[in-house]
Amino acid sequence: MTRVAAVDCGTNSIRLLVADADPDSSELVELDRRMTIVRLGQGVDRTGRLAPEALERTFAACREYAEIIKEHGAERLRFVATSASRDAENRDEFVRGVLDILGVEPEVISGDQEAEFSFTGATKEFTGSDHLDRPYLVVDIGGGSTEFVVGDDHVRAARSVDVGCVRMTERHLVRDGAVTDPPTEEQIAAMRADIEAALDLAEETVPLREARTLVGLAGSVTTVSAIAQELPEYDSAAIHHSRVSHDRVREIADWLLHSTHAERAAVPSMHPGRVDVIAAGALVLLAIMERTGAEEVVVSEHDILDGIAWSVA
Repeated sequence: MTRVAAVDCGTNSIRLLVADADPDSSELVELDRRMTIVRLGQGVDRTGRLAPEALERTFAACREYAEIIKEHGAERLRFVATSASRDAENRDEFVRGVLDILGVEPEVISGDQEAEFSFTGATKEFTGSDHLDRPYLVVDIGGGSTEFVVGDDHVRAARSVDVGCVRMTERHLVRDGAVTDPPTEEQIAAMRADIEAALDLAEETVPLREARTLVGLAGSVTTVSAIAQELPEYDSAAIHHSRVSHDRVREIADWLLHSTHAERAAVPSMHPGRVDVIAAGALVLLAIMERTGAEEVVVSEHDILDGIAWSVA
């Protein structure tokens, strides 16, 4: 086995996985997995730049991760940066900071690469399994973008579109510098129209309706699963490979879109960093299920981070 470390820096969160990987057996033994909400993409959709305070939050998390990587003695490290850093004019400042702290240059990958990593991370453990019908549609609902990948054992088609929980919240639900509490029907309708237009773009490349199993990744989807199960706290084991019906997703999305900040914050499985953006993320998931006709979503805790780890191994 090879001990590897993978870092996924997205629009809303930065995550670390340290694991022992055995490519021959497709086994990934997790040693440490953690997530920090840094909101790197704060304001990027509006300004085109990474905010100084967002960079500092991200660099603080990188310093913490550097210690963990050193403690575990990882032999290889790969740092992948996604939507927010693709969009930012001052991404060189971000690259220099990460290089100084972790000793590796962050790879600002394309949406297509992001999609392939997500698919590998989510489906590698399904290899040889008959319990899920193929082809899979893997959707990774991030902060700034959503990746759509259709495939069997390998990727057949992929597309990344610029709808994510942070981007949609900032674009449609913020007024006078604060998230509307709760959103108006006009705001929800405008956000829904934006999401539908993005699905039209995705469908130009990816045959969304051909998939037999919908697999959902990332914090918006896992949080919806936690809410559906009424978990007393966030429980990765209970969430991984859980299934949430279309009707339940619709109920949860409707409640989130019409609830107040305090009501969402009171959900015991809700990460504080997701309170303001979870409604938009749930609406993206609902729109995908309606577009594809999926009766349920299979929720995976294994995603782009695991795909990055496999690419290092």
